[in-house]
Amino acid sequence: MLDYRFIKENLAAVKKNIADRYMKADADAVVRLFDRRAELVGALQSLQQQRNANASSMKAKLEADARAKLIEDGKKLKDDIATAEAELAAVEKELDTEGRRIPNMAHPEAPVGRLDTENPEVKRVGTPTKFGFEPKDHVQLGQDLDIIDFDAGTKVSGTKFYYLKNEGVFLELGLVRYALDILVKRGFTPFITPDIAKEEILEGIGFNPRGAESNVYTVEGEASCLVGTAEITLGGYYSGQILSRDKLPLRMAGLSHCFRREAGAAGQFSKGLYRVHQFTKLEMFAYCLPEDSGKLHEELRAVEEEIFAGLEIPFRVVDTCTGDLGAPAYRKWDLEAWMPGRNGGEWGEVTSTSNCTDFQARRLNIKYKDDDGKNKYVHMLNGTAIAISRGIIAVLENFQQADGTVKLPKALVPYCGFETIGKK
Repeated sequence: MLDYRFIKENLAAVKKNIADRYMKADADAVVRLFDRRAELVGALQSLQQQRNANASSMKAKLEADARAKLIEDGKKLKDDIATAEAELAAVEKELDTEGRRIPNMAHPEAPVGRLDTENPEVKRVGTPTKFGFEPKDHVQLGQDLDIIDFDAGTKVSGTKFYYLKNEGVFLELGLVRYALDILVKRGFTPFITPDIAKEEILEGIGFNPRGAESNVYTVEGEASCLVGTAEITLGGYYSGQILSRDKLPLRMAGLSHCFRREAGAAGQFSKGLYRVHQFTKLEMFAYCLPEDSGKLHEELRAVEEEIFAGLEIPFRVVDTCTGDLGAPAYRKWDLEAWMPGRNGGEWGEVTSTSNCTDFQARRLNIKYKDDDGKNKYVHMLNGTAIAISRGIIAVLENFQQADGTVKLPKALVPYCGFETIGKK
């Protein structure tokens, strides 16, 4: 969340940022509640001082009438303090609710726009794959090669679930290990994270665990949720802690299952593995000093580019517009791979990386002790190393052969143990 005083002192800019992100939030209410809280804190402190003075006076030798007056005043002060505390608690709760609706400020260079179709391309690596035959999509390839079973997934678990089988299993595991080796060489500490997190951690990261618009599966009666990304569990790892300045930045790589409701997601853009309820993902996460987050954000993007360039998959990088940023992100890059089977050939998002500055750290109370001895909020960043389901799409569709087989990119062969996925 944003600092309340920052909101008050930059109200016009905050309101413009909300409008640019096409979000609903009431910055005026935050300022009003912030000022009201300050008034109530001052009034409560005054009452507490009067109570202390009253208690001190009671220690003196007093006439009966004077003592009775002090007792009566003390009772009234006690009631007034209880009333003031209750009002302050109500205002603080409302302030917290309204404050959490305010999105992070966007980077000055973030393009203003509403939809992902307005994200400008800033870089392209490779050229869209061309074939001397009519290419298939990954759904058809998966069925023909007997490595993906959507029908059984639907029968057993429901729509948007699937089975990987035969070489598909080794393809997933190979992609995980390939990307993980790159991250470890880059200084990331590997983790396998829990697939469940408390609602308070999701809210701290910026996910909404409740409501019709939520993309989260909740665990009934447990005040916890299935995670949609290891960003949640890696971001909550140091919640409530003060980190050592000389150990920053911290680079983490988290492997987890991801669960997403994908409510309303339908049609061609959701076909097959592209938008599913469960998938495996390797996530990057970093904690750093505020002055280093811009540079570290570029590093996370460079890792994503290295992973997909090594897989010889054509991709482009887009600068995410304000309406597509999400509340926590200050700036975000998306990497889109070429998918020949997507509407006859289109770019499809495979990774993203976000600099969330201190937005999440304020919610989760994660700080570092600076050289001046003061505790300050860290900056937190995240980035998808590889979402395996979409990585599988890109590999199958770009490396398919005229005879219906798929020849793996050279980088994956040592991890998978075979060069070609053939028909059974």
